[in-house]
Amino acid sequence: QVKLVESGGGLVQPGGSLRLSCAASGSAVRFNTMSWYRQAPGSQRELVASITGPGITIYADSVKGRFTMSRDNAKNTVYLQMNSLKPEDTAVYYCKFGVLNSYWGQGTQVTVSS
Repeated sequence: QVKLVESGGGLVQPGGSLRLSCAASGSAVRFNTMSWYRQAPGSQRELVASITGPGITIYADSVKGRFTMSRDNAKNTVYLQMNSLKPEDTAVYYCKFGVLNSYWGQGTQVTVSS
């Protein structure tokens, strides 16, 4: 059983930054694909970024150049550094472990507003 605990969400002004964390227990993140998704009210959940076991990262076009996903193997934690935040980034952000046999965190709210 894999458990994921997200943190780091909050309220930030447009142009600001936040760093989300996802701490995993029960399995090693470095051997699995880890992903960040987000879901805004009335919208489907969408992929934001992923990092594979070998460390390859992919990003949604909407966040390229602004968001960076990284991993700390020693802490068994993945991060999402979000810069130049926009109101349209407002959503609940979820961490996902794995691809087919996957686990989800509880989500953390990110609100970008002045």
